[in-house]
Amino acid sequence: MTGERTAATRLLAPIAVVVIAAALLFVVATTIGGSDSDRDGRGGSGSGKAAKKTGEKFYTVEPGDSLTSIADKTGVGVDRLSQLNPDLDPQALISGQRVKLR
Repeated sequence: MTGERTAATRLLAPIAVVVIAAALLFVVATTIGGSDSDRDGRGGSGSGKAAKKTGEKFYTVEPGDSLTSIADKTGVGVDRLSQLNPDLDPQALISGQRVKLR
């Protein structure tokens, strides 16, 4: 009977390690990949909102956004957005890209 327990333990231990690692990876991935609605504290569609809950001041670019539309939505002028984001190409905004507002 002792031999059966040892064999079962040798089989279950690596399985338990894999399950724990997968659970940890899942928790980290879901924490990092939170939606904008989670960060801005307003709920809703989560589309292109300035993050307020965490104190961050960023805007997440949506499809069809331009620098002008971002300025209109956030109340930050186009010139100020350009100053804060010197590497930002206004002609090549990508959905999901973060634009600094402060």
